[in-house]
Amino acid sequence: METAGVRCEMQKEYLMITISGDIDHHSAKYIREEIDRAIFYFRPRISVLDLSGVSFMDSSGLGLILGRYTRMRENGGMLKLLDPSLETQKILYLAGLEKFIPVVRRDKN
Repeated sequence: METAGVRCEMQKEYLMITISGDIDHHSAKYIREEIDRAIFYFRPRISVLDLSGVSFMDSSGLGLILGRYTRMRENGGMLKLLDPSLETQKILYLAGLEKFIPVVRRDKN
C-alpha cells in the first residue's frame, strides 16, 4: 500500500486539493485534517479534489469526500471531483455521489 499524500494550493478562483496514494482508514484522518485546515484558511467558493493520483479508496474515502462536501456547503461553497480513476469512479457511482457532487475530467487532447 502506498502512503497517501495531500497538497492544497489556492488558485485564482478555487482551492486545488491533490491527493495521491491510498485513501483508507489509516490515511483518511490525516488527509481530512489537511484539507479542513486549507478550507478554513483560504475560505474558497470552490474546492476541486483531484483524485487522479488515488490508487485505492475504500469507504473511508467516501466519508472523507462527503465530509468535505458538507463542509463546503456549510460555507456557501461547492466541491468538485477531478479525474478519478476507473476504480475510484466505480465506487463513487455505486455510492451515488455523482448525483450531487460534480465529477469533471481534464481535456486530454
